[in-house]
Amino acid sequence: MNSWVELSAERLAANYRVLADAAGPGVAVLAVIKANGYGHGASLCAPVLARAGAAWLGTTDVAEGAAVVVSLHGVEPRPRILVMSGLLPEDASAMVAYKLTPVVWTVEQLQWLADAAMKSHAARPLQVHLEIDTGMSRQGVVPGRALERVLAWLASHPEIALDGVLTHFASAEIAGSPQTEIQRERFEQACVAVASAGLSPAWLHASNTSVIDNASQPDHYAWLTRLASTLGARPMVRTGLGLYGYSLPIERGPGFSGQPAARVCCKLQPVMTWKTRVTAVRDLAAGEAIGYNGIYIAKEPMRIALLPVGYADGLCRELSCSNASGGGWVMIRGQRAPIVGRISMNLTTVDVTEIESIDVGDEVIVLGEGVTAADHARLARTIPYEILCGVRAAPRLK
Repeated sequence: MNSWVELSAERLAANYRVLADAAGPGVAVLAVIKANGYGHGASLCAPVLARAGAAWLGTTDVAEGAAVVVSLHGVEPRPRILVMSGLLPEDASAMVAYKLTPVVWTVEQLQWLADAAMKSHAARPLQVHLEIDTGMSRQGVVPGRALERVLAWLASHPEIALDGVLTHFASAEIAGSPQTEIQRERFEQACVAVASAGLSPAWLHASNTSVIDNASQPDHYAWLTRLASTLGARPMVRTGLGLYGYSLPIERGPGFSGQPAARVCCKLQPVMTWKTRVTAVRDLAAGEAIGYNGIYIAKEPMRIALLPVGYADGLCRELSCSNASGGGWVMIRGQRAPIVGRISMNLTTVDVTEIESIDVGDEVIVLGEGVTAADHARLARTIPYEILCGVRAAPRLK
């Protein structure tokens, strides 16, 4: 085993409770475990979150949703599972068979599901959540004629029940974002259209971890609750990144005069610890080059350790270190061991000159205490989402 990931079930459950408390009474929290639980293992995280109180889980697609259903065997009460990234015709029968709740936005998707429900002789209407595109131009139905067409189909097909309506904010981490205000207004207009079509969803949801964390929008929950009440629905927010111990920094939007502030990020704890072991140790003389293209030259005698991980395992190549610019680091025996040279496909070299008695087999923290996904993201000029989702080592609960 070149490397492995240890997951803290205790921290995962604690993060969920922090986020649920921040959302407040009366607002449900959907725990997003899509993309294999942001690299943490969806089937490992699902039972932990269910026992922590999550009534809803969000997965990427039907295959991931089906695997999560299996992982929840024996867990009661069992959360409902929202399949968040749409479907293709061949997915419809499995949606019905596993009693998953798909996010939809076209009449074609609804017809695939209706046909599958009819073939399976489902005893109850298949419940769906309708996504409204309020400004991301991604998935979702655009308010206006397209939305009216979908709502008319739903109103005339009792075999499919509209259980929820949702949207997704594009700039939730920006305090005072004008785009968020525009999206709110469009979502309100869509809800008026839903009510006018005579439909009564049970759930209305928007928001992500950044909305929960963004203290500059204290009215958000009041707005969502009020809007839900116009449909007789219950308000719900969705959170993914926060479950795993991270959040995006709250930024100042144009014209925002206040101080951007975070509500919960300081209470969240990273769930993942990615580990490997030293496979070799060697001494170098001054002037020796390390790795591809010799971008790092030893300035003086030094000791390096070889690690059996690289960019094929999810360690960003951008964390490489040359003599001209610094890079990332790992933790060995509670001390930083800087990466030296270029990270390659399956191997990385680190400087252990200042760490005593390093030997083959010593445990190394690639991500965890002392080196976080936020550290990697800052150095690689990306976001913690990409760092976490990129880790390919097999996870296990501890």
